[in-house]
Amino acid sequence: MTQQFVRTQDGIRISVRDVGDGPGVLLIHGWSLSGEVWDRQIRVLAESGHRVVAMDLRGHGRSDAPLDGYDIDSLYRDALEVIEQRGLGATALVGWSLGGMVALRLAHECPDLTRSLVLVATNGVAAARFANFPFGVRPEGPLESLLAAEHADRISLRRQAVGDPFKGGAPDPHILDWLHRISLQTPSWAARAALRTLMCTEQTHLLENLSVPVTQIIGTADPALSVRGARWVRERLDSTLVGLDVGHYPMLECPDDFDAALLRGVSAVRSRVT
Repeated sequence: MTQQFVRTQDGIRISVRDVGDGPGVLLIHGWSLSGEVWDRQIRVLAESGHRVVAMDLRGHGRSDAPLDGYDIDSLYRDALEVIEQRGLGATALVGWSLGGMVALRLAHECPDLTRSLVLVATNGVAAARFANFPFGVRPEGPLESLLAAEHADRISLRRQAVGDPFKGGAPDPHILDWLHRISLQTPSWAARAALRTLMCTEQTHLLENLSVPVTQIIGTADPALSVRGARWVRERLDSTLVGLDVGHYPMLECPDDFDAALLRGVSAVRSRVT
């Protein structure tokens, strides 16, 4: 595996892990974490004959952390730059949580570069309730509470934020310590801006005429996700929905079942002409 950087048009260095050979897969992580969370999946996908690139979103992991540029359009353009500069061609996009929103935007804007789309622990369109997406809670209250906690004590907030979404509460201490360490690599300004993007983005319009095969892999006990919302998206896309009895981290909570669903999802093909 090689750790390298892609430089975007606005001069930001995006860190990527690039391993394997074959059809391309781009892995996009969630809020405040990094491509490191995909370690097992990088290996599994590469060993199954894929070229795997796991990017760190700007402000996360080893990527540069500018003061701004964390809106969904900027994040998706970063991902597009990774595909183009790494020469991946038509790629299977895998996005977890915030990364799923980025992946959906990329699949919609660049269908010719997208072989399939796998949304992990996300519906891709919204993480909160909006007029066009009547599921979950309104973003204002939770967002303001999280921003205040990040400002007051980011170390405690991050530990709670990465641990609570597991089914049944925090995971084993060694897993929590690992996730907490990764999260703290994201500075407060990047975390706050990316959190606003996560909570305030609504992109249900992207479901119209989406021309790539879509798989959602969700935890049916995920406190950060509306299962009803995921089903709503499936109905509009005629997509595949895989529900696992876990929380927000299916890749860690039930890795064998997750890997099997992931391999099916990245290999999905278009079932109809649009």
